[in-house]
Amino acid sequence: MKIYRQFVLILLVFTSFLLKECSVIPERSDVIAETIIYPPPPAEPRIQYLTSFSTSAEFTGPQSTFHKFIFGEEPPLPIVKPYGITIHGSKLYICDTGLGGLEVLDLEENTFEYFIPGGMGQLQFPLNCALDSRNYLYIADGNRKQVVIFNDRLNYVNAISLENGAKPTDVAVNDSLLFIAALDDHSIHVYDKTSLNGLMKISGIGESDSMFLYQPANIVLKDSLLMVSDLGGCKINTFSIDGSPLQSFGKPGREMGDFTRPKGIAADKDGNLYVVDAAFENIQLFNSRGELLMNFGGTYAGPGGMWLPAGVAVDYTNLDHFKEYGNERFSFEYLIYVSNQYGPDRISVYGFISRIQ
Repeated sequence: MKIYRQFVLILLVFTSFLLKECSVIPERSDVIAETIIYPPPPAEPRIQYLTSFSTSAEFTGPQSTFHKFIFGEEPPLPIVKPYGITIHGSKLYICDTGLGGLEVLDLEENTFEYFIPGGMGQLQFPLNCALDSRNYLYIADGNRKQVVIFNDRLNYVNAISLENGAKPTDVAVNDSLLFIAALDDHSIHVYDKTSLNGLMKISGIGESDSMFLYQPANIVLKDSLLMVSDLGGCKINTFSIDGSPLQSFGKPGREMGDFTRPKGIAADKDGNLYVVDAAFENIQLFNSRGELLMNFGGTYAGPGGMWLPAGVAVDYTNLDHFKEYGNERFSFEYLIYVSNQYGPDRISVYGFISRIQ
């Protein structure tokens, strides 16, 4: 009877902890009181900075008292040196060159995990990644000089080595094709996704032509278009997926619309392009014709600023996760994630404003 009473007492204590924690929603301490918008007044705002996070605790909130009671207090997991960033469903995949792996953040489940594979799948310098409709993960590893492939359970499947030992810097995938940017090979390598056989290389027409790729750093697929940020050429080139050259814009310079170190690139549903410039430490937004619409960010001086940015991703599906940070007068169409390799805000989140009340 004594043992039974002790068991009931322990059960009641556990239940009280559980009920207490389930009834209280932990508040974030990093809510920005001042609304940070781009462009600044008196222009009509189009983008609002929402929040940033650099550790698991800043993303998920502090550990619950119940979790600490059961498992003990665990130190937060840091985002070390993020580079490429990809959103797929409710999961945010961050390639971390300082970690030698990825952070995988589930916005629906509010979880933060490291993905550091070993064995045949061991990563060395993961730069960018992409996922397909099967949830297979493709990671461009610069030091390994391969694209490493994992299945939907994050088990190692295979790896692709580019010809001539070329260094992959980014990867994009559709239902049948795999596109791999090779900065030092001046080209995009195209593979059959099923057989992993090489099909062709996209490199432009010639060195004197504006479509020639000097140092293709990042790529994005939008419908039947492949858009490439050319780090060496300081421009953005657009090709059809069969390799036909379509459009080129941008040039080296310090004026708005120019580029110095273009890197990460993302497209919204209307074909507008977000281009990271690591030297300007901002993002420039262009329409589908290559006309500059605006820029945002700038050298870090506080929230909203950028510190050696590298990656950008557009997300239409997870607005609710960050709605508490939005100005109540704004309605948002989608989110914009930006990775910063240094500074206090490793991942910054912005909202694209669709309507102002």
